Amino acid sequence: MNDLIAAIILGIVEGVTEFLPVSSTGHLILAGALLGYDDARWQLFNIVIQLGAILAVVVLYWRTFWTVITGLIRRDEGSVRFVRNLLIAFIPAAVIGVLAKKHIEALLLQPKVVAVALIVGGVAILVIERLVKPGTVRGIAAVSAKTSLGVGFIQCLAMIPGVSRSGATILGALSLGVERRTAAEFSFFLAIPTMLGASVVETAGHMDAIRSGSSVGPIEIAAGFLVSFVVALLVVRWFVGIVGRHGFGPFAWYRIVVGGVALALLTAN
Repeated sequence: MNDLIAAIILGIVEGVTEFLPVSSTGHLILAGALLGYDDARWQLFNIVIQLGAILAVVVLYWRTFWTVITGLIRRDEGSVRFVRNLLIAFIPAAVIGVLAKKHIEALLLQPKVVAVALIVGGVAILVIERLVKPGTVRGIAAVSAKTSLGVGFIQCLAMIPGVSRSGATILGALSLGVERRTAAEFSFFLAIPTMLGASVVETAGHMDAIRSGSSVGPIEIAAGFLVSFVVALLVVRWFVGIVGRHGFGPFAWYRIVVGGVALALLTAN
């Protein structure tokens, strides 16, 4: 398949799945395995195009960001707590991500790990949805520093491909007493420093591959970035509405079905 067409397809996959609790990285890895792509060659691409989806959050929530920025200038307590909570939640992933980088990269090349993680994560979502009582903490600024740190450590589970960063952070926040919409928005905003950091590290580590042409080229990366941005713009608002009305159950069953089908196909191959 032409690299540009593949980049567009993967950009769509990324845009649809980045903020859903279904694992965007897992879907990209499975797409590569099932369609016969060279995962190692597309590894940098898969990381960088996530920034397109992240940019969608910045655009959709620009008023929130503007309010926080102007609030910081005025030293508004709510804005300070908002930024503090995101930074605290980001720290565990930054530290553990650097220390475990080689192990994480090894897992990124194992599609069967993704399939199993999708199934296990789907079951976990169903259990948490049934057992956890509705949270009362509303608004990111109202989240405590302790809860933010807890969400940050839970996010680290998503270093296992297929676990889902958004799923881990949202369900982790719910388990710690945060209400649904705030948990979802916390996950959206926390994705910004997390994915920016991951993209910078991955790009720096793959510069030789980029220069030698053994990685996907800049045109394909740009196309994937743009497509993931546009698709994510449409998905984020839809997701918040779905979660408010139906919870996370539909995504849990989706994970179980996709993980089961992928595991069967990978085993057969």
